[in-house]
Amino acid sequence: MPNIKSAKKRMRSSVKKTEVNTLVTSSMRTAVKKFERVVKEGNKEEASNRLNVATQKIDKAMSAGLVHKNKAARLKSRLNKMKNSME
Repeated sequence: MPNIKSAKKRMRSSVKKTEVNTLVTSSMRTAVKKFERVVKEGNKEEASNRLNVATQKIDKAMSAGLVHKNKAARLKSRLNKMKNSME
């Protein structure tokens, strides 16, 4: 347990930031999984909607620094490839 006031504050803020970062990361993963599930079902309209949501979540995680820009690009590329293979 820290003794210095600034260290105590840093602990509190890091806990809050960790929660937010976890939410952003998990929502990104969930969006990707939902998209993949819809692609397996073969629903094209729903897949395009889910792709937009997943892309937004990936971009948000990338801008927050939770995902490297190359990983974000790779994920989006793979998702687009999956959608295009449906048609």
